[in-house]
Amino acid sequence: MQKPLVSILTPFKNTAQYLGDCLDSIVSQTYKDWELIIVDDHSKDDSYDVVFAFAEKDKRIKLIKNSGDGIIEALRLAFSESNGIYITRMDSDDIMHPEKLSIMVNDLQTKGRGHIALGLVKYFSQDGIGNGYKKYENWLNNLTQKGDNFSEIYKECVIPSPCWMVHRDDFIGCEAFFPNRYPEDYDLTFRFYKNGLKCIPSSNVLHYWRDYSTRASRTDEHYAENHFLELKVLYFLELNYDSLRPLTIWGAGQKGKKVAKLLKEKNIPFFWICDNPKKIGKHIYDELLYDFTHLKSLENPQIIVSVANTEAQLEITSFLKTMDMVSMVDYFFFC
Repeated sequence: MQKPLVSILTPFKNTAQYLGDCLDSIVSQTYKDWELIIVDDHSKDDSYDVVFAFAEKDKRIKLIKNSGDGIIEALRLAFSESNGIYITRMDSDDIMHPEKLSIMVNDLQTKGRGHIALGLVKYFSQDGIGNGYKKYENWLNNLTQKGDNFSEIYKECVIPSPCWMVHRDDFIGCEAFFPNRYPEDYDLTFRFYKNGLKCIPSSNVLHYWRDYSTRASRTDEHYAENHFLELKVLYFLELNYDSLRPLTIWGAGQKGKKVAKLLKEKNIPFFWICDNPKKIGKHIYDELLYDFTHLKSLENPQIIVSVANTEAQLEITSFLKTMDMVSMVDYFFFC
């Protein structure tokens, strides 16, 4: 009996030194019913030749040159050439666990449409993994183990871009790669959330995420923090904002200022609070900063918390709970 076809969508650009390991991990999958649609986004190294050699040996690999420019157009082209019932993405510098496709397909066949198959991720690097990436890995994996990834979607991207799988119809229903918004993986995650897809919990490490100094997420301007905040504000206003409730920003650091600026550009009124005595009573962008206890004088407020310090976040959460506030309804951590 033929198993459902999985389409693996992979853009690449100047990753020749890593592509061999990546493609070996795909060819070695225990699940054999897959096609790899792999798109060269104008590489200047030997990347194309590396993939071409693999494609000559394995007809499941379809090598294409990007007719446009950039990762979104490469992914869009890959999807247009795909035929699979299930859609997944792979990064050209990473490595799949041998059981990755098999486990994800089984999860989707068990749960059905309207679900996202996920797996745990593990960073690796010849130079070692920094504390920031290790912290992100642990945070992401803790969410995935419980399947409640969307509960913290405004903090960071809660779906690892190369470690998800969905039914083709669900992917189309979430607009696939049609929007031109960066970062494209975070935007897709918000659209999964918007369309009510449910995350399937996973306890298996299925993806090995390579870190190195020239990785796109480290160097490309499209992955800068200001793009993250623009995306967060965009989807918050569409999906969670209640215009009948007083909106409040908690925190007047760099991120708080950026959120305030974005809200003012959209003519969204807000109150601004903090616990920094040097800023309380001052004006930023013509907005008065109140002490955080000002929240108690507001009737049924919604709060965007822009404070990044972990201990401070715990204190803020405790304070908000004394006001019977609920995460993702009354307050939203944006970092």
